Amino acid sequence: MATGKKFMLELPLKVILTEDGTSNFISHKKKLLRIKMADNTEEHGIALNKFSPQSIQNMILVDYISKVEISMSEFVSKRQEIMDLSKLIVYSVMYKQLDREIFKTIIETDCVRKYNRTHAGHLIDEKTQISDKQLRTELSSKNAVIDQIRKTILTPIWKNVMTNKEYSPEEKNIFLLMSEKFINRLSLLNWHIFVLFYKDENFGEILSQTRKILSRYMDKSRVADYISTMVMELALNSENANITKEAQKMYPGREDLNMLVLDPDVRKKIVHELEMKKQLVFLSWKLGGGSSSIGKQGRLQITLYNKSDEFSDIKETVDAATNANTNKKSLVDFYRDLPSGEEGTDLGMYYLSYLDDACKKVNVKFDSLVNQFSASDLTVITLTFSF
Repeated sequence: MATGKKFMLELPLKVILTEDGTSNFISHKKKLLRIKMADNTEEHGIALNKFSPQSIQNMILVDYISKVEISMSEFVSKRQEIMDLSKLIVYSVMYKQLDREIFKTIIETDCVRKYNRTHAGHLIDEKTQISDKQLRTELSSKNAVIDQIRKTILTPIWKNVMTNKEYSPEEKNIFLLMSEKFINRLSLLNWHIFVLFYKDENFGEILSQTRKILSRYMDKSRVADYISTMVMELALNSENANITKEAQKMYPGREDLNMLVLDPDVRKKIVHELEMKKQLVFLSWKLGGGSSSIGKQGRLQITLYNKSDEFSDIKETVDAATNANTNKKSLVDFYRDLPSGEEGTDLGMYYLSYLDDACKKVNVKFDSLVNQFSASDLTVITLTFSF
C-alpha cells in the first residue's frame, strides 16, 4: 500500500469520531473539538496537520472514526498525500468488511455449530463479545499455531497467484502483498476461532471459506487505485474552475487566461487570493458506520464540495437537497454538461469509465450523484461505494 512511502502525511485533516471513539478519547482525558464540516453540521473530533497513516488506519479498524475531511484551495502540491489518504481509507473499509464477512461465514460452519451445541454457556455467534485484552492474553502463547494457520490459509492462494498467466509480475507482487495485509488485519476474535478449531477434523471448511472470501477481497482491492485517481481528478477540476474564475476577476479583459494561470507566479497569487477569500474545495470520506449500522458497514461515501465563505450560510446538505433550485444528476451527466473542450472533461469521463468497469468486475456497488445549487454556485459531488 502507498502509505509505506511516507511515514507521516501532511494534510489539514478533520477527524470525526464515532461514539466509541469519543468515549475512548474522553476516558484518556484527550480534549475534543467542535468541528464545523463542509455541510455545515458540527461534530466532535480532532484536527491534525501532520499524522501517521498507520494511526488513522488503526482508529478506523477499531471503529473510532466516522468521517474524515480535508479542505484546501490548492491540491496539486499535495497530490500524492491525498491519493495515499484516499487509498488508506478504502483499504481500511475493505479490511473491516473482509473481517466481518469471514466471522459471519465461519460461525455457520459445522465446527462452530457442533461446538455451540455442547457449550451453551460459551456460544460463538454474532453476539459473542470477548475483550481484546482477554484475547491478546489468550493468543500471546499461540504464536507458532497462528503462524502455521496463516501459512495454511495463504499457501494455496499464493500458488494460484503465481501460476496465473494473466497477471503481470507487478500484479503478482501486489496480490501477494495484499493477501498478507488482509490476513494480518483480521480481528483477534477471528484468530481466537481459528486457534480453537485448528485441530478439529472439520477445520478444512473454515480454511476453504476463509480462502474464498480472502481471494474475493484481493480482487476488490484493485478498485482502491481507481477511486483515489477519480477523487483527485474531481478535486483538481474544482481547483482549476476556482482558479479560472478568480483569474477573470484579477485580470479582467485578458484573453490568454488559460496560458496565464499556468504561470507559477501568477498561479501562486491567485491561490493566495482564494485562501484569503476562503474559497475552498472540501473532500470528505464518510465511513459506513459501526456495528449498529446493519447493511451499511461496508459502505464508503466520498463527497466533494466546492464552496466559498460567502455561501457558508447555506443549510442544504447533500442528503436533504429538496430546494427547487437544486439540479441533481449523475457524474456522467455532469461531465457531459461541462462546456465543450473544458480541460479535464474527457479525462474525467475516461477515469469514471475505468472506475465503473473496475467496480462491476469485482461486485463493488458504485453510484454517483451531483447536486448543483443554482442560487449559491455550490456544487456537491457524491461517490458511494458498497464493498
